[in-house]
This record gives sequence, C-alpha cells and structure tokens, in this order.
Amino acid sequence: MTNWLWVIFTVIAAAAQTARNAAQRELTASLGTAGATNVRFLFGIPFGLLFLIATLLAIGGPLPRPPAVYWPWILLGCLAQTAATGLMLTAMTGRSFVVVYAFIKTEPILVALFGFVLLGETVTLPMAAAIMVATAGVAVMSLRRGVYANEFWPTLLGLSAAGLFGLSAIGYRGAIVSLDQSSNLLLAASYSVVIGLGVQAGITSLYLWWENPRILSAILRAWRGSLFAGFSGALASQFWLLAFATATAASVRTLALVEVLFAQAISTFIFRQPTTSRELVGIVLIVAGVLLLLWAY
Repeated sequence: MTNWLWVIFTVIAAAAQTARNAAQRELTASLGTAGATNVRFLFGIPFGLLFLIATLLAIGGPLPRPPAVYWPWILLGCLAQTAATGLMLTAMTGRSFVVVYAFIKTEPILVALFGFVLLGETVTLPMAAAIMVATAGVAVMSLRRGVYANEFWPTLLGLSAAGLFGLSAIGYRGAIVSLDQSSNLLLAASYSVVIGLGVQAGITSLYLWWENPRILSAILRAWRGSLFAGFSGALASQFWLLAFATATAASVRTLALVEVLFAQAISTFIFRQPTTSRELVGIVLIVAGVLLLLWAY
C-alpha cells in the first residue's frame, strides 16, 4: 500500500490545485493576475503553519534540521515556480494562451530529463512511453486549427515556463530527499511547504510593493475571498511535496496531468460546455498514458 501512496497524494494535489485555480480566477478581476498569484502564497502561509503544527502534534519530535544542501534545492523550487507562474500569467494576457498552455504541459518530459541529470533518477521505457502518450493527449486537447501558425514567441514562452515548472519539481524533490526524513515524510513535506510559501510570499509581495503598492492594500481588504485560495493552494502544496517525497518527480508530474481531466469535468458538468471529439481523443490519450504509468511504476 505504501508504494501507492504517491498516487493518492498526487490526485489530491491535482484536485486541490484545480480548486485553487478556480478561486484565483475569481480574484483576478479585482486584484490583477500578479495580485491573485500573491494571494496564493500570502494566504497560504497560515494554513501551511497549521499543517506543520498538526503534523508535529501527531508525529512528535523536533523540526527537521536541514543540511546546507537543502537550501539551494528549496530555493530552486521556489524561484523556478515563481518565475514559471510569471511567464504563464504573461501568456494569459495575449491571444495565444492555448499555444503556451499546450507547451507548458510538456513539463513531464522535461522533468524526466532534469531528474536524470540533477538527481540521477532513471526512466524506464514503459514510463517514457506513458509520459509521451499523456503529454500528447494534453496537446491534442489544446490544439486549435491554424493556431500554431507564426507562433514563435508563445511557443518560446510555453517551453520556458514548462522548463521552469520542471526545475521547480526537481528542486522540491531534491529538498525533500536531502532532509533524509525517511520515517517522517509528512514532517519533511510540511516543513518544506512552510519554507516554500514564505519565500514565495516574500518575493511576490516585494514585487507588488515595487510595482503597485495599492494592490497590496487591495489584497488585505479582500481577505475573506482570499482565504479559500490560500487554503486550497497550501493543501495542494502539501500533497505535491508528499508525492515528491514518495515517488520520482517525473512520475508525479505525469500523473498530475489528471488536472486537465478535472478541469474538463468542471467545464462539462458545471458550466455545461459540450465536449468536442478532439477533446475526447485527448482524454482517451491522457487516461491511457496514466494507466500505462501506473502499470509501469
């Protein structure tokens, strides 16, 4: 059962991330994209601390004492994720977001490459096939006729964001592994969530203070609507790091493509938007890739 915990952790994280994305979209109208992103980190800190306190009470023992190598890994995770989010938000302001999104979801391929180079994590042939099939499914779902013509900059944005998201996953995985808390994975993950949220809240708050201080005031005034975004963001981070603690980053990020299926389900069953034949083909490929991954792991 323990060998399959990463599957449960990843699915919960993907579901929480889908909820967080929906909450952030609601806040974007009043706070802007940068302000809504800051909410995710700033209002996530109290919940991250609650998770850490609950973990300490349940497990007992002192806080982890990170070795020196922990800090470069956790900073890589935080900074790469923040930069990748910035690139993605930049893309959202243009007309070619569908192109960027398709290339962002090539992240599992890049994670597998970075994991091999930086962490020495190997990928078997069946796992590589699973990554390719699931990624192809996302690309098919994102495809629009003629949308890829003369789209050099959106393509570059998407691949850059995918690379940074991939480095972020490797950074968090490296940080967790360096803590060497094999008997207390929950404590290692909870501790890293608090550190990560603190660094990211500091970075985004400093940016807003420099760029538009009034947004920070607006964020504080919108605290009621921001609590759910902070909670769901912290919950997602908690389970992402638990997944990274128990499986390779490539496996986690490939299974994480189920987030696309969650978003499609919301679109179909809540917003009553019909599913096209192209989207059905993409769904079949994603499901096939995920099943192949679970079989190969």
